[in-house]
Amino acid sequence: MPTVLLTGFEPFGGEPVNPSWEAVRQLDGWDCRGHRVASRLMPCVFGAALDALERAVAETDPVALLAVGQAQSRAELSLERVAVNLDDARIPDNDGNKPVDTPVVADGPAAYFTSLPVKAMAAALRDAGIPADLSHSAGSFVCNHLFYGACHLRAVRRPGLRVGFLHIPLAPEQAVRHPGMPSMAIDRVVAGLRIAVDTLLATAEDRHEPAGTLE
Repeated sequence: MPTVLLTGFEPFGGEPVNPSWEAVRQLDGWDCRGHRVASRLMPCVFGAALDALERAVAETDPVALLAVGQAQSRAELSLERVAVNLDDARIPDNDGNKPVDTPVVADGPAAYFTSLPVKAMAAALRDAGIPADLSHSAGSFVCNHLFYGACHLRAVRRPGLRVGFLHIPLAPEQAVRHPGMPSMAIDRVVAGLRIAVDTLLATAEDRHEPAGTLE
């Protein structure tokens, strides 16, 4: 059975949990449209995250990869469109690394676009009553690092692999320690991931409709 690989991150920045992994791990072994989901935990560490991703891809041989990460300021499920070749850490990763103005891949292109049908995925999520939108920046921390690395892996070694990244809000138990920050319950994130995976498997070409921003 072909595989869809989902990844989530370990906690970072002093948080006791990371909702990306709490949600992703619940879908390990789920069958969807003749595909089986494999969930893997990624370290929140520059470099090591890419090593872990390569091992996961080699082990599962996926046809699609959806990486998931926590974004404290996001109020909805944010489907990322662009991965940039930049590591610029405002806080240390879990091994104390804090790269500044460093490329993810020294000889890589400036950016990659996602190869998932993110417009269709966002529309399906909204139709199901789950807040979702497109994002044009995955930041410059380990989330973008992993996203760019996955896109580069696709470009140089696995052209058939479809790759994307999804940022999710804090879990409610995290948000109580961060007044004013939005949150989303883990079970709703899980429901959103099911819709996202189902849609990416059902959609060969993305919708051709405006979804840009003015600023």
